[in-house]
Amino acid sequence: MEIHATFGLEAFSDGVIAIIITIMVLELKVPHGDSLGALLPLVPVLLSYVLSFIYVGIYWNNHHHLLHAVSHVTGAVLWANLHLLFWLSLIPFVTGWMGENHFATLPVAAYGVVLFMCAVAYAILVRCLMRQQGEHMLAEAIGRDRKGLLSLLCYPIGVGAAFVHPWLGFAFYICVALVWLVLDRRIEGRLKS
Repeated sequence: MEIHATFGLEAFSDGVIAIIITIMVLELKVPHGDSLGALLPLVPVLLSYVLSFIYVGIYWNNHHHLLHAVSHVTGAVLWANLHLLFWLSLIPFVTGWMGENHFATLPVAAYGVVLFMCAVAYAILVRCLMRQQGEHMLAEAIGRDRKGLLSLLCYPIGVGAAFVHPWLGFAFYICVALVWLVLDRRIEGRLKS
C-alpha cells in the first residue's frame, strides 16, 4: 500500500487544527443560572466562537483538498504550512478577546488582522505548492483564485470598518465566511478527473 507523501504534513496539521478547536471550546464558560436570561451575557462569546469554528473548518477543509492535490512537499512548503498554522493558532486568542469584550472596536479589528494574516499565509502555501509542482493540476484548479483575492481585500476593509462600528467590521468577516462556505470544488473536481 502506497502512502501519500504529504501524509505526515496533513496529520500534523490536522492535529494542530484539532487543538485550536479544543482551545476555543474550552474558553466557553457555563452560564450561572438555569434560565434563558443567563445565556444573554454569553451571546457575544457564542457568536465569536461560531464564526471562528466556521473559519477553522473552512481552512481545514481547503487544506485537506490542497494537500491531496500534490504528491510531495519541500522544505519551503513545510515552513509555509507552519506559517499558516501559526496564524490559525491565534484565532482562539482573538476570538476570546472579541467575545469577552462584547465586540469592542480593537478586539474586532485584531480579529480581522488575524483572519487577514491567515489568508495571506494560506495564499503563500498555495503558491509554494504550485511552484514545486509546476504548471499542472493544482495551478489549473486554483486558477485566478477570485475567492482568495476577495478575502485579501475584504479583511482589511473589515478592519477599517471596525473602527467605524465594530459590528460593521464583524459583518465583513461573516460575508467572507459565507463566500467560502459555498463549497469550493475546484481542487476536488480535478482530483476526481
